[in-house]
Amino acid sequence: MSDSEIRLGEFGFAGDDHVVPFEVDALDLRGRAVQLGPVLDAILPRHGYPEPVANLLAEVMALTVLLGTTLKFEGKFIVQTRTDGPVDLLVADFSTPHSLRAYARFDAERLEAAVAAGRTAPEELLGKGVLALTIDQGAFMQRYQGIVELDGASLEEVARTYFRQSEQIPTDVRLSVARQIVPGADGPVAHWRAGGLLAQFLPEAPERMRAADLPGGDDPNGDDGDAADGDDAWAEVRSLLATISPDELFDPTVGSERLLYRLFHEHGVRVFDSVAIEDDCSCSREKIRAILDGFTAEEITESTENGTIRVSCEFCSQHYEFDPAEFSAAR
Repeated sequence: MSDSEIRLGEFGFAGDDHVVPFEVDALDLRGRAVQLGPVLDAILPRHGYPEPVANLLAEVMALTVLLGTTLKFEGKFIVQTRTDGPVDLLVADFSTPHSLRAYARFDAERLEAAVAAGRTAPEELLGKGVLALTIDQGAFMQRYQGIVELDGASLEEVARTYFRQSEQIPTDVRLSVARQIVPGADGPVAHWRAGGLLAQFLPEAPERMRAADLPGGDDPNGDDGDAADGDDAWAEVRSLLATISPDELFDPTVGSERLLYRLFHEHGVRVFDSVAIEDDCSCSREKIRAILDGFTAEEITESTENGTIRVSCEFCSQHYEFDPAEFSAAR
């Protein structure tokens, strides 16, 4: 093939660990698609999560990067669950422009009992509680937090509810996770895959996208649906998204661009430069030392074991050791 011929890479396929923004002007649609692979293989094995826990955390990570990469400023987007189920805490932390970290907490005995009883659906493992979505613009800016009740719905449904209640933007979300076993030089190797797609209806005429009043609101005709449901464009978008099979979202042989083309090629889908996602924890020795330097002498003493202060990051499992004599409160 000559240098003048088009090579596959020149089409700009983003590949794994990239969020792909897109728009379909004919349908007044804006959105993002993502496939996560190596970043999951870097984050999930650090803690040796059981498969049901890793599956949940991977889904939260996919949702987090879809939403976090929409930020137009330097800051953080954090998705966190706090529930009463066997998996009582999930948190994914995205820092612009590309840093992702995540952590899960679970009760091993309750999880084992749930698995033995076949209660492994995400809503059963999470139980009841809340999902919090936080935008943090830094030390000198006020945080914004939206909270949605977790009452047995899937994370997809909870995300849709969040946008209807907090943003009043007709939104659809699709998420899928799988642990794939592939041949390796030394035998089968497990790899994690996750995919997601976020679609939002943003017509120029605001009355076309107006969300329905929530139950108990001022509108006596308010209901649980979206007012945009009657719009032909949004109805077509939702119908097209309903055709997505779970494996299409994470299958590397499909890819984000091919999936978007399959869904929207008749209307002319446009994709933009992708945003890379990296396993990049924000912890550092300097940051932890600064925290310890603010401890009182009593707190320094209580934190010391066998003459050393040991700190481990819950996100990346990095271990740090300090000499108590380093800190002013101990002198």
